Amino acid sequence: ALHAVSDCHARQAVANVKRIRTDACNAVRHSNNSKFSPLKNMITNSRYGLAIVGWGVVDYAGGRFRTLGYGSIQTPAGTRTEERLALIYKQLSAIIDHFNPEEMAVEELFFTNNITTGIRVAEARGVILLAAENACVPIFEYTPPQVKQAVVGYGKAEKRQVIAMVTMLLGLPKPPRPDDTADALAIAICHAHSGASRLAQYYNK
Repeated sequence: ALHAVSDCHARQAVANVKRIRTDACNAVRHSNNSKFSPLKNMITNSRYGLAIVGWGVVDYAGGRFRTLGYGSIQTPAGTRTEERLALIYKQLSAIIDHFNPEEMAVEELFFTNNITTGIRVAEARGVILLAAENACVPIFEYTPPQVKQAVVGYGKAEKRQVIAMVTMLLGLPKPPRPDDTADALAIAICHAHSGASRLAQYYNK
């Protein structure tokens, strides 16, 4: 009986936390919509890792893209892991705060034969998702083949083909560098065209 009561209290506490979190995020989104046009922005990150995290912010309206900003977060080699993770979190949080995106799209986690690299990727991914969650930004995930299919029309497209299409579709003056940034913008394009995107749902009514 004691265990049953404790479990009940624990479930109630979790439900209360979720309710408070939902109310807070709804308040944030309502505030955002008062300052920005509906479904305006997306921010995306790719190539999770401690060295470089690419990011991009685009506006998608009426089937047309407008690039609001893009770049990469880079951490110095030789820096302690926790310091690099903190730097990624702080810089990404600042980017989110500046652009106030409606949604975030990220590359789905994949595993390699290098266990150490996989751990580092997972660590970086964790702080990226945390930054989005703390800012009440919904997160969507896509596999590399899905991104290539959406951008190039072929799920096994080469890197140069993806970069060329990203440059053309977004009307950029030159190919974005480093490649991590081009990957991030490619994910943004994929998300805009996806049925899971609130942007796509809005314009496809």
